[in-house]
Amino acid sequence: MAQKAIKLGFVVAEFNRDITYMMEIEGREHAAFLGAEVSECIYVPGAYDMPLAIKKMLKDGNVDAVVTIGCVIEGSTQHDEIVVQHAARKIIDLSLEFGKPVTLGISGPGMTRLEANDRIDYAKRAVESAIKLVQRLK
Repeated sequence: MAQKAIKLGFVVAEFNRDITYMMEIEGREHAAFLGAEVSECIYVPGAYDMPLAIKKMLKDGNVDAVVTIGCVIEGSTQHDEIVVQHAARKIIDLSLEFGKPVTLGISGPGMTRLEANDRIDYAKRAVESAIKLVQRLK
């Protein structure tokens, strides 16, 4: 009997879209390679805005896991650190609240645009983590 495909939800930040677009493509390709299906995708303005979309996906119950995809580039202030710290904390909280994996595919903080290009594979890693967690927590 064939196993049904793991259903992933993607929450993708539009900020730094030139980079998050490439991250999303790589994440989708890796999900397909691993036999998972990206069944839902919600685009949000930035990484800080992800928790509400994640909560909606988890509450609707149509996905086995959520993958976050974002890129936070260093500026002249510590804004990038605050954004990633608070987003990451809430992402963990939602994962625990709903008992489903929510993986961190957000690159940054403290990186340049050039470094962000080198970290596009964070999305691939987040997809792989989501699938492994779903399989191991069954």
